Amino acid sequence: MSGQLPTYVLWLMAAMAFMGYALGSVPFGLILTNLGGAGDLRNIGSGNIGATNVLRTGRKDLAAATLGLDAAKGFLAVLIAWVMTSPDYSDHTASLAALAAVVGHCFPVFLGFRGGKGVATGLGALLALSPITGLVGCAVWLSVARITRISSAGALAAFVAMPVVILALYGFSFQASPKPMATLLISLLVLARHHENIGRILRGTESRIGQKKD
Repeated sequence: MSGQLPTYVLWLMAAMAFMGYALGSVPFGLILTNLGGAGDLRNIGSGNIGATNVLRTGRKDLAAATLGLDAAKGFLAVLIAWVMTSPDYSDHTASLAALAAVVGHCFPVFLGFRGGKGVATGLGALLALSPITGLVGCAVWLSVARITRISSAGALAAFVAMPVVILALYGFSFQASPKPMATLLISLLVLARHHENIGRILRGTESRIGQKKD
């Protein structure tokens, strides 16, 4: 596809970005821990609303549910964008919805723009956007996390690997496909949200999986 996007496509992209952001903003970790009687997740461990911090409550069931639902909202945002758009422009709306869902999770309007780090939502979105890329990301994340027992190390490795994978698949031409650009932006956002984790990993003080923070 070449040339300027039609006006109606730009409006549709804006609508899909809003939809993706709204879905991404739903704080499932906070909702589940409150409903499950585990307390306000923002006052536990790191205060993060993601599955890793939910695990620090000792509720593995809630952590698993948070992981699944956070991934599902990213996947669903991309799926809705594809269904709502003609094949000529579906890659554009889906890519934007994927990025918006991760932004929503990291900066949710419902929590004063103080959210999570985007790992599960990013993986879910990229699984829908480029299944091969998403599957490689999941494999890297699980493998590194299992070896190191550090969830953030697995996440960092996954979001370094995925832009490389999708570039190998599609190249880097926005006109050819916006997927690599969306993947790169999502990865940069997730990596930026982990800046404190990166420092702790380098110092050897990062928490291990299952370890409770004081």
